[in-house]
Amino acid sequence: MAAQPFADDKDWTWVLNTLCAECEFEVRDFARTEISALIRASIDEWLSVLDGDHAALRQRPRPDRWSALEYAAHVRDVFDLYDYRLGLMLAEDGPHYPNWNQDDTAIEKDYANSDPARVAAELAAAGERLASRFETVSGKDWGRTGYRSDGASFTVETFARYLIHDPQHHLHDVRTGFPELGR
Repeated sequence: MAAQPFADDKDWTWVLNTLCAECEFEVRDFARTEISALIRASIDEWLSVLDGDHAALRQRPRPDRWSALEYAAHVRDVFDLYDYRLGLMLAEDGPHYPNWNQDDTAIEKDYANSDPARVAAELAAAGERLASRFETVSGKDWGRTGYRSDGASFTVETFARYLIHDPQHHLHDVRTGFPELGR
């Protein structure tokens, strides 16, 4: 049986307006055209984490924190999800995204027992697809809108900024929980 994830029911959209005090990543400090480079840089950092000791990758530092492997699997799925949602935003006017429950996904995909090499390969591929799709965005497309199932509204630009906080925040989680990984 897959390990139960901890429930995270926070609405993280506040990071669009203020510094994340926990990870100290400021989503307003980069040009929107840098998003692809930021995604690729995070891929490299995640691959470094996943290159660590496989036993250590599977350990949870606390009951309310995932293991490094679980975080990496989550980031892989975030990259896939955001690629899908960005595609909707670029192809449709004001799409509403289907709900995504990250906790259910962690159980269904058994993040805790995933193969680190497979997660690394899939994270790299998903991140590259997403980075490449963001490279197609220009001009007025940055203002196109989309809506999350809870009603949160995004432009492609705010969507990009909101997205990049996730892999960065989880790298912070891994670095503070497992200082020996990803160095």
